Amino acid sequence: MNRAAYAFALSAFLASITAGATHKRLPPKTASMADSVNNPRTQLVVGPGSAGPAVLKAQILLDRAHFSPGEIDGHFGDDLRVAVTGFQQARNLGVSGRVTKETWDALSHDQEKLIIPHTISGEEVKGPFEPIPVDMAEKAKLKTLGFATAQEALGEKFHSSPQLLARLNPGKDLSKPGEEILVPNVVRPKLESAAARVEVSKKTRTVSVLDASGDVLARYPATIGSEHDPLPLGDWKVTGIQHNPVFNYDPALFWNAAATDEKARIAPGPNNPVGTVWVGLSKEHYGIHGTPEPGQIGHSQSHGCIRLTNWDAEELSHLVKTATPVILKE
Repeated sequence: MNRAAYAFALSAFLASITAGATHKRLPPKTASMADSVNNPRTQLVVGPGSAGPAVLKAQILLDRAHFSPGEIDGHFGDDLRVAVTGFQQARNLGVSGRVTKETWDALSHDQEKLIIPHTISGEEVKGPFEPIPVDMAEKAKLKTLGFATAQEALGEKFHSSPQLLARLNPGKDLSKPGEEILVPNVVRPKLESAAARVEVSKKTRTVSVLDASGDVLARYPATIGSEHDPLPLGDWKVTGIQHNPVFNYDPALFWNAAATDEKARIAPGPNNPVGTVWVGLSKEHYGIHGTPEPGQIGHSQSHGCIRLTNWDAEELSHLVKTATPVILKE
């Protein structure tokens, strides 16, 4: 073999080795988070500490089944554990607080696509968006307690953390009208039975809606009272329902109010201290209401009232009516 032929053969051989090595180094093609959530085979057993598509899938399915996991974020937190436990009890499944095969089978009767496309409308992101001050006197200066950002508004609409929406939509502008994004399908099917009573449990941190047979129709994670403002145990009733309520701040009703605080009128809006809904109770000054911080439900203390995410409070407000019994229990 002459020198030129040898050089050509050697270069071809080395190229084949390099190509083979390169091929071996290529990572396997992985499905997107949305594809994984929509895949019927995504049914890993998940529990405390879990994260990822299977957790996100469980959160969406439970939300759609009216067993709210709170703010959907793809992480298995205590609100999800509470939702799983409640669903298992209501469906007479083995109660473990983990999403087991038996639980997946029960949840999978819902055949809808769980991550769906959504085109951002001009109405959704028109604002105005502005920071929300902490001080009540500063809040009182605002004409409305709207959203701070377009991402927060979309998160509220799809029961999700803004961070989750960003993960589902890398490179997308979540404040741009006309942008097509992927979102959790959180449209809840209409409940067939009527609500007969509401039970608020201090032990499980939940608000449950029951029918006349005692079956749980819906359950929501809640922030309930504190050592300074304990839950007023007993039998009460719904006295009225307000959507987009004004919040009348009275420092005399708050144990941690500053001595310099004065009464203030806080305008309506999703970042109002009681959120977008107030379900008043026959116990004076008490109600079930929304919140400006959905990610804090179950993880902070309230001033005696019962706090839900705005979307859960909205659903509750359409299930109850004046005089619906509300039982507050340990």
